[in-house]
Amino acid sequence: MAVPDRIPVFLLSGFLGAGKSTLLNQLLDEPGFSDTAVIINEFGDVSVDHLLVREGETAISQVATGCLCCSGSTDLRATLFDLHCAASAGLCPPFSRVIVEMSGLGDPAPLVNALVGDPHNDATLRDRTVDRVFRLAGFVTLYDIVNGPIAVDRHFEALKQLAFADRIVLTKTDLANDPATQADIAALPGELAGINAGAEIVDRRQMELNTLFAPRPYVAAERGEDVAGWLTLETALAQEARHGAGKGAALPDNRHGRGIQTFSIIRAEPLSEARFRRFMATLQEAAGPRLLRVKGIVAVADDPNRPRIVHAVQHLASEPVILDSWPDDDHRTRLVFITGNVDPGPVRDLFRAVIESDPAPLQSLLAGLGRRVSKPLAPLLRRFTGLSGRPS
Repeated sequence: MAVPDRIPVFLLSGFLGAGKSTLLNQLLDEPGFSDTAVIINEFGDVSVDHLLVREGETAISQVATGCLCCSGSTDLRATLFDLHCAASAGLCPPFSRVIVEMSGLGDPAPLVNALVGDPHNDATLRDRTVDRVFRLAGFVTLYDIVNGPIAVDRHFEALKQLAFADRIVLTKTDLANDPATQADIAALPGELAGINAGAEIVDRRQMELNTLFAPRPYVAAERGEDVAGWLTLETALAQEARHGAGKGAALPDNRHGRGIQTFSIIRAEPLSEARFRRFMATLQEAAGPRLLRVKGIVAVADDPNRPRIVHAVQHLASEPVILDSWPDDDHRTRLVFITGNVDPGPVRDLFRAVIESDPAPLQSLLAGLGRRVSKPLAPLLRRFTGLSGRPS
């Protein structure tokens, strides 16, 4: 294939738990994608997403200044410029494509505008360089067939991610073992066409990754009137922020729905794997759909040199992946939680109660989780916290 005049940039989106990191790992295992640079953005106060992607020879850049969609186009353009400068100076491997893994809560509009928006008169050298070197060449959205319908109903970001896509990938279709679920999957293209009639819809099991990320023209105008309206609004907000700074104008600092928050748990001592599983099972049963995402890396007492990578979405938890070694020098357990109207305090109390067999936070925990879920969980939690004092 001829070398394009500008480096293609692909946006990879999908609501929390749709499988972006899994797909990205599979992609980077392909020999033809060894010259791919990856930008990872996450919604959380502790960075773990970069640990969930195998680096190999890939240039991976993590955006640590916050959610890209909340900071507007500035951070994405700055990261692309830094990648270009680093490759030009031989400080990172050369690359011929870039994949931006968006936060599961990411709003696509400011990121698309960052790559296709019209240049403004006061553009900096950095901006002109990014426009000259890079181009948006595709927008891929993963749609989780298990949790996707609920996500679209409850979270506007999930709807927008589908609307902006030129490729929609159905994930977790391998879980469809009964005829009714298979019939639901067969009906999905028609349902998703109501959101985005122009996107190509493919089943993850029946597609080649190299075709998914083949460079192509991305034309925002072809995505429909809603997308055009969102992009126009973003342009107006950005102009107001640039020219009205002295009047207090600014981009919105939080685009995510009310009640959505992120918090973390960090623990230096390795955990009992059995107790950690109990903690996760209790939390998932208590929080249910309010537990939007759990991800992280866990140090296990019985196998301290091989950490576990954990993922959970609402009631579903993937079997932990066992790494051969730690991906960095930090060997602590690091867990990131993204929730809807779940306070961090009760979750941290539950963690301490289960992991340390400490009954002290039990009453505050049950009160924090709410009467509806606390009453049926009380016997379960008492058994899990080991109130007899015997270690599990």
